[in-house]
Amino acid sequence: MLGYDGAVAVAESDFAVPRGRLTAVIGPNGSGKSTLLGALAGLIEPRRGTIQVLGVSPAEARRRVAYVLQSTKVNESMPVTVRETVLMGRYASSGPFRPLTRSDRTSCRTALERLAIADLAHRHLHELSGGQRQRVFVAQGLVQQGDMLLLDEPITGLDLVSTDTIRRVVREELERGTTVVLTTHDVADAGNADHVILMAGKVHTEGPPALALHPDRLSDAYGIGILHLEDGSVVLDDAAHRPVEERHVHYERGQ
Repeated sequence: MLGYDGAVAVAESDFAVPRGRLTAVIGPNGSGKSTLLGALAGLIEPRRGTIQVLGVSPAEARRRVAYVLQSTKVNESMPVTVRETVLMGRYASSGPFRPLTRSDRTSCRTALERLAIADLAHRHLHELSGGQRQRVFVAQGLVQQGDMLLLDEPITGLDLVSTDTIRRVVREELERGTTVVLTTHDVADAGNADHVILMAGKVHTEGPPALALHPDRLSDAYGIGILHLEDGSVVLDDAAHRPVEERHVHYERGQ
């Protein structure tokens, strides 16, 4: 069980994250997605029950886990460059006061290139678009060179270039054998994962996309109806997640 200040965020649940695969965590707002990531990152201790990450406790695994928050807003009074922000990712293993090494610089340069932001290295974060900033924070996660990469809604609301770039990097990390866990509101994105955890204040369902994203399970977890289109796809109207004034729909590819 996970919670904050006396409130339960995630009720007692059993779940597993397969190593070296992509796991998508999906569910309505307030269903516990980000809380679950925080527990995997070792930032939230279970009130009841235990969690193992990479075969050990979250505290023991912390240096092997890279956690990338969804962050498109920055403090404009803080003059931090893109390069400096990415290099902060090295602090997880070395500490903030050790002089930079050649390996640190190489890791930083490689991450910047992979996220296609090397030309922005000396720009301040507040000068960037939301998509560019999100790529910076994903690059910060990459330089940690973790065995597990946690991404909190990494592509929500981003431009097409940033979305495609981050998706490509996720595929590359999976090819390297990294375990990737990401939260999403998009059923189609979750359908492309190897494993899905459907949240509803607890782990409602977990398993392959065909199981966890079955229309009946989605309807139960979200507490709403869904539409079955003629082409076999599903439209899910999540009233709790509306970034625009009109109805916001998420598309599930054919079951």
